[in-house]
This record gives sequence, C-alpha cells and structure tokens, in this order.
Amino acid sequence: MMLVTPSFGCSKRKSCCIGELNGYSSLKPIFPGCQLGRKSQSPEDEERPSVDVDWRSFRARLVAGEKASTTGGGPFSAVIDPDRVADQPPTITIGDKWAHTIHEPEKGCLLIATEKLDGVHIFERTVILLLSTGPIGPTGIILNRPSLMSIKEMRSSSALDVVDTFSDRPLFFGGPLVEGIFLVSPEDGKDGVGRSGVLEEVMKGLYYGTKETVGCAAEMVKRNAVEIGDFRFFDGYCAWEREQLRDEIRSGYWTVAACSPSVIGLARVGSVGLWEEILGLMGPRKVW
Repeated sequence: MMLVTPSFGCSKRKSCCIGELNGYSSLKPIFPGCQLGRKSQSPEDEERPSVDVDWRSFRARLVAGEKASTTGGGPFSAVIDPDRVADQPPTITIGDKWAHTIHEPEKGCLLIATEKLDGVHIFERTVILLLSTGPIGPTGIILNRPSLMSIKEMRSSSALDVVDTFSDRPLFFGGPLVEGIFLVSPEDGKDGVGRSGVLEEVMKGLYYGTKETVGCAAEMVKRNAVEIGDFRFFDGYCAWEREQLRDEIRSGYWTVAACSPSVIGLARVGSVGLWEEILGLMGPRKVW
C-alpha cells in the first residue's frame, strides 16, 4: 500500500485503487470450475486413518491458557478441578465463539478495520475473511456489508450467474473487484460438502465457491447434502499484492484475528454488528 494513495483491498495488478473504485475491471475467474462427485479415494487412501483435527481451536486454547495465566483469562475461562494434581495445568475451555489476535495473515483469518479506515466508506468498520494467501497475493471478502436486496433483484449488475435455487437469497457486497463468491457452512453432521471435493475449505466446516461452482452447490441442495439457508452470496471481492497487505497491517489499517467458524454466522441476515462482536470476543483492548 502506498501511504500517499492507499489502495485498501485493491491490488494494483487488478487495476483497482481507492481512486478507481468506480471503474472496476472484469477479471478472469480466480478459482476453477467443478464437477460434483469428482473427489475420489484410492484403496490406499481408504486404508489411511482419517485425521480430523481443528488446529485453530487447539491454538485458541493455547492463547486462552496464556491469557488465563497472565490476565485472568479475558473472554476465555480456565476451569480448575479441585481434585487435579497440583502441578497439572488447568483445563482450558474456549466456548463455541472465540476470537484472538494473530501476528500474520493466514487463510481463514479475519481482517478487522481500525480507526485509520474511518471515512473510507467501503472499508470503514469492515470485517474481511481471507479466502487465500497464495503466491499471487491474498484474496478475501467483506462479511458485514449486506445489500438488502436479493440475488434476483441484483442480477443485472451481479457477477453471480445463479440458478433459480438461490435467486431469492440475500446478496452481500464482498469487495470492489468483480467476481461472484459464496460461502457455505453445513449443519453439524452434514459433511456432503466436504466429501464432494468441489468447494474449497476456508476453516473447519466453512467452504467457499464461485459462479463456476454455484451449479454444483444447487445440486447439493437438491440432494439434501446441505440446506439452502447455509449459504451466503457475495458480489465482489478484495485482493492485494503479495506484500501489500502486510504493509497495510504494519501501517495500522487492519488488525489480524483468528476466530471460530460460529463467529462468521452465515445464518444471520444482517451481520451489521459483526465488527463490534469480534472486538468484544477479543477482549477489552482496542484493536488500534
């Protein structure tokens, strides 16, 4: 990011800086298409034990343990068993919803706008979910900018080429770059999305796709692999040059945080209070 002419969430390679937001350029799809059921396992894969470890929750417990030992726990809690051995560490519980700061951006993390973005209309008090941090540069979507219109009503200007299955779903503004993206978080016990291999997993139980995979998503709904209410659709996304996002973070425009999938809350129509909620989960300290 150039401090003189900042380009928050818009990489120069995408021809989209703050001064050019009225002239979005159409982009080639940033993610490939799909073929439902293409994921298959070889006999050797089937014999290997399945490892299903949520490393983010494990890290959150480590963070909670450190906070419990230094500040009394903050939003986390340390449950002490009176019968435990004296030198045994207390059991750390983190609850269903948690969030904490991290030092470096990673896939599935959140970017929380600081006061330095106040007055920048598109990004003021936004919460951005990073979908990838690949070699070209990070990409993500704004979570808390509902359009108050359905996909059907916005079809003339939307980058989503959706089927009728989703036409009545509300549409969110995901960022200034043109691409249709959706998130889906299946109910507990429904792992059809993960088994299909069609969509990319962002964090445990949360997946994303694009207009190239929306037809496959509709087929999953028809097969009862996922509920229609488990989806959220976005028009647009954000992107940065490889080092651009780190420069913006070092300059104090974003706080980087990890969170539990339940914080994303796709079932909520508005998500207007998401910024405030995450700050509350992270504790009393300010993010800037």
